Amino acid sequence: MSTSPLDNPFYYLENFRQVLSWIGQRYDDLLDAEERRFIDDFARLPQPAQALLVRMVMRKGTLFRTSKLDYAEIGDVGLAAAPLLEYGWVDGQPHLDLHGLFALLRKDELGLCFKAHGVKTAEKKADLLERLLPFYEHAQPLAQWFEGFDDVVLALQVMPLCDRLRLLYFGNLYQEWSEFVLADLGIYRYEKVAFSIESRGISQRADIDTCLHLHTCRQALDEGAALDALAAQALAIHTENPWLAMRRAKLLFQIGYQAEREQDAALALSVYAQSSYPGARVRRIRVLERSEQYAEAMTLLQDAQAAPENDEETQHLLRIAPRLQRKLGDASVRRRAKRAVTRLDLSVVPLPDYSVEQLIQLHLAEEGSEVHYVENALINSLFGLLCWPAIFAPLPGAFFHPFHSAPSDLYSPDFYLRRAALFDACLAQLDDEGYQAVIRQHYVIKHGLQSPFVFWGALTPDLLEQALHCLPAHHLKRWFRRLLQDIKANRTGMPDLIQFYPEQQRYRMIEVKGPGDRLQDNQLRWLDFCAEHEMPVVVCYVQWAEPAHQALGESASVAAQIVSGC
Repeated sequence: MSTSPLDNPFYYLENFRQVLSWIGQRYDDLLDAEERRFIDDFARLPQPAQALLVRMVMRKGTLFRTSKLDYAEIGDVGLAAAPLLEYGWVDGQPHLDLHGLFALLRKDELGLCFKAHGVKTAEKKADLLERLLPFYEHAQPLAQWFEGFDDVVLALQVMPLCDRLRLLYFGNLYQEWSEFVLADLGIYRYEKVAFSIESRGISQRADIDTCLHLHTCRQALDEGAALDALAAQALAIHTENPWLAMRRAKLLFQIGYQAEREQDAALALSVYAQSSYPGARVRRIRVLERSEQYAEAMTLLQDAQAAPENDEETQHLLRIAPRLQRKLGDASVRRRAKRAVTRLDLSVVPLPDYSVEQLIQLHLAEEGSEVHYVENALINSLFGLLCWPAIFAPLPGAFFHPFHSAPSDLYSPDFYLRRAALFDACLAQLDDEGYQAVIRQHYVIKHGLQSPFVFWGALTPDLLEQALHCLPAHHLKRWFRRLLQDIKANRTGMPDLIQFYPEQQRYRMIEVKGPGDRLQDNQLRWLDFCAEHEMPVVVCYVQWAEPAHQALGESASVAAQIVSGC
């Protein structure tokens, strides 16, 4: 009988030990004295003390009532906590401010604690806290807050250190310790990639501080911090690490965007000018235009046109340029002609529980064809299956722990360049029929593994076989090449539906637009691309029709309720 890793009551402790061992083997040269001492001292702790510390580290917050730390495998919390108190990793008499006290006590306990203030049963905790704040400005131990209270509070002191260790292991602070549990349960399964000493996301001690600083700035932005001070902090960050440099650029972009929302054009222009994040230059042009600095905007636009960063920027520049030219006095500029799009106009009866895409899917499912709702899932999945070896190649810095669903540099400008030979070899298989066997093989042996491209829930065996039969290899190659040009921008915007005609071994893609919907920019770019390469695609514009009969029998089929028109 097979057993689950979670059958071991100390499964979480084993996972934490694995992290410390991993860090000790791969990051010893980056650790400071405090971190090394923690790893060594942790190994000497009794198992109950180790387990209690890890339980606290993996829970939310840093304040815990001992009555809430009741774990059968740990036993007596007081005995388990004794070595932690001795090391100073846990404080047994922490000073609590009013917010901390409210987070720990129940409403009835607060009523007893502050009975002198006449706490009412119907009064909400948040309202009570607001009422009491002016009276209690200073932190104090629990015993002074609530004399005779029969519980003990422990305050975890080593959380910042454990966060640094988590950062070293995962290379970020958004992945939590729960990754281990999800993997142990089989909810998430990951490709096994070979690691070497070069497979590290962080290679210098300074990178740790930079990453923590970026994380703190991002949190401050989310919490509504003053933008001027936050921008100054972000601009003061300097790093030679390309991965962290891109994160800094993204942070500056986000600060600039928030400055735009707050109508601070000067600050937005300042941070956009120092951000290399895709889209920052276009946003800067737009801010200049709104600020009526038309000449400066046109100069920057012309620089961008000379060397656009991607197709998305080119699209925006084409839209902005005529408008700027008119504002600069060129009356001869005309609006660009509306885009010629092959269209299909249909009227359908809206039905409960059916999306507009599902209604069109039912309507178009004529005899001899099958229609699937795929949106971005199909092309991305076929690409991910064919190019699996290139995507998961163990390049330095791409994978540095066992829980990567994608390479860490997936959105970096040099993602393809670093793997050009590998991707070219994968795409060369499309020149003969061998690619189909490769895709089928990866579909079987990699099924369910985390991937940035493969939509396992959408890609059924039937859909896969129809796609391999009806989609020409040279179309696949063009789609895949376009993905590699700009993965972040081009992995979305694909048509909603695909219609296969197996007997004719052909297909067409259908973008569905309900009443009032418009084509988005990334969709327009895909439509242009398909038209350029003579790929069959139409845009279906839907209008709602009145039902032919107000009441239909239960036996009436859904398809019979759909009314079409041209």
